[in-house]
Amino acid sequence: MMEKLRRVVNEIAYAQTLSHLPPLHRSLVPFLSIASSLYKLAVSLRCSLYQRRFFQLHRLPVPVISVGNLSWGGNGKTPMVEFIALCFCHYGISPLVLSRGYGGGDEVNMLRRHLLGTPTKFGVGANRAAVASRLIQKYGYVDIGKSSWHEKQYLDEKVQDSVDSEKIGVVVLDDAMQHWSLWRDLDIVMVNGLTLWGNLQLLPRGPLREPLTALSRADAVVIHHADLVSEHTLKYIESMVLGIKKSVPIFLTKLDPTYLFEVGTINAEIPLTALHEANILCVSAIGSAEPFVKQIQKMGALYVDRIDFSDHHIFHVRFVFVRKLLEDHI
Repeated sequence: MMEKLRRVVNEIAYAQTLSHLPPLHRSLVPFLSIASSLYKLAVSLRCSLYQRRFFQLHRLPVPVISVGNLSWGGNGKTPMVEFIALCFCHYGISPLVLSRGYGGGDEVNMLRRHLLGTPTKFGVGANRAAVASRLIQKYGYVDIGKSSWHEKQYLDEKVQDSVDSEKIGVVVLDDAMQHWSLWRDLDIVMVNGLTLWGNLQLLPRGPLREPLTALSRADAVVIHHADLVSEHTLKYIESMVLGIKKSVPIFLTKLDPTYLFEVGTINAEIPLTALHEANILCVSAIGSAEPFVKQIQKMGALYVDRIDFSDHHIFHVRFVFVRKLLEDHI
């Protein structure tokens, strides 16, 4: 029941016009609109309280980079966090990745696997300021702005001090644009080039966590899945962003799959050519399934069908149902 309701709300959020929606969907719109108005009031009040310093703003002794977005999932935040962490690791800086651990911590677990063997530290919890302070106290920190560090990198960018490599040099926040209690030095806002901002309404009537004017806080905007949209669409997105903040730099990214793996044996790499001329059923529980499906189609699959679950859906609860669906498609 809840899965169906989430699907209905998602369809409403990304519908261009209400007239094309089924009666059930349209009947929910007034209730969702009321809830969105209340949500907008709460967001405005919270923002005002932080601006007036009613709530404490915590500062950490190391640079803080926030990777976030204005809408709900599927904007490429977690892959960007991984990319940033790897960049710092390459230069001998130990990053601390902070996540709220939503959805059972599946995103953090994925990051742990992908960043295994690097000096990356992980912190999980709703109070990220407290988590960061505890881990910085545990591991210590290094000031990457010191001239001695820059001199060391100039001589050999991959040389690391065995002691300093354990010390935290930078904090990377995953999904933290609305986490205002922690001061950040760089705000990166991710945008899904395919789904964009839906109907431009706030939750739950639409997909937005904040109004588009919040882009004025961005230090950089990244349009994700840029390879799956047209040049015209990219220019349209850029014009919208620059209309809110003229000086913000805009970057384009895409996901570049390298191999497949079997569930349960993730170390066994299967070449992407296995998808060529194959009949594929895409089963997903991610923020935005559309880019995933389009990516599979681009790889030369003969036929592609899909079963979309809500973000962070726990599959084992519905294992029998999923198995039946798979059997029906085979």
